[in-house]
Amino acid sequence: MIEAEDFVEAAFARGFDFYAGVPCSFLTPFINYVINSDKLRYISAANEGDAVALAAGAVIGGRRAVAMMQNSGLGNAVSPLTSLTWTFEIPLLVVCTHRGAPGLADEPQHELMGQITRELFGTMRLPVRDFPQETSAIGSCLDEIDDTFQQSRRPLALLMQKGTCAAHALQERPPATPPLTAEVAGSGFVLPRSERPSRHDVLHAAHALTADRNTVVIASTGYTGRELYALEDRPNHLYMVGSMGCASSLGLGLALARPDLKVVVLDGDGAALMRLGNFTTIGACQPANFIHLLLDNEAHDSTGAQATVSASVDFAALAAACGYRRVVRTDSVAELSQVFSSEQGPTFAHLKTRTGTIENLPRPSITPPAVAKRFMHYIGTK
Repeated sequence: MIEAEDFVEAAFARGFDFYAGVPCSFLTPFINYVINSDKLRYISAANEGDAVALAAGAVIGGRRAVAMMQNSGLGNAVSPLTSLTWTFEIPLLVVCTHRGAPGLADEPQHELMGQITRELFGTMRLPVRDFPQETSAIGSCLDEIDDTFQQSRRPLALLMQKGTCAAHALQERPPATPPLTAEVAGSGFVLPRSERPSRHDVLHAAHALTADRNTVVIASTGYTGRELYALEDRPNHLYMVGSMGCASSLGLGLALARPDLKVVVLDGDGAALMRLGNFTTIGACQPANFIHLLLDNEAHDSTGAQATVSASVDFAALAAACGYRRVVRTDSVAELSQVFSSEQGPTFAHLKTRTGTIENLPRPSITPPAVAKRFMHYIGTK
């Protein structure tokens, strides 16, 4: 057994200072120590996948980051671990508990995952090691993490067994003051579906509004990223090619790591519906430099325009209730300039569009690792 301080402080000495996660009783001392520390940042994510994407955004921004979770929630993180951190070569540390480990009496829901956890990490080609249970083993463990990050630029997981860390009490802190509910601005949705702006119209306007040196753009997977690339391939663009729904959590991690940047996330209705929980995390974190633009055509356009349920969802009201500081509801491209000029983030704009895309839509010719490397060079990440 070790003290949580032993590992966390040794990791901090090597630059690990950003943590995102979902609690587990095995992790309690570890998480409590991180929360209690004034020099570390802990983000309570809505789910394990968002925790991975948050940590990945922080890494892109130049921080060393840790995603924490219980293995029963590992399934929620498979998509960002395989199609975000692996695909874009983003090295972060995953600390995962081993509920239902062989020989451990545990709740029935952990039985199967406990048996397959190591194999699941192996299937994802993510190296997994045992979390050190002796203080003397921490240094060599961190050495291996550093070596793995340098050689593969991909994550490594540490599997934590029950009783690894001695108890550590959580210090009482004043409850957070809920942000005021924003008034929803904008002209609303007044146009017939066929007359709504196209995705290309919106992206063309957004493209013109994001040329500032300190502005970066994260485009959701599918047609959004591809059409943005078709407009112009810029070094301040990051085109997500997977991890559907994780654009906002990746952008949040980057915005928190780099408050000097204006982070613009171009999202889609189908993607946003997958990870609505991250709206609450954005609202709680209150990043002033975060702009979330939701292009809502009420369809999964890139797979055949099958309808989503967004026609019955008031995303603007949801964002306002979650704590976004400025919220706009519109189907007018002309109103985007107000959105991008806002200095009181987080800002959210729900913009209705029509389905369809440009002819001969290209795919980015630049590889995801090259996109990430170029993007990080652009923002000065070492």
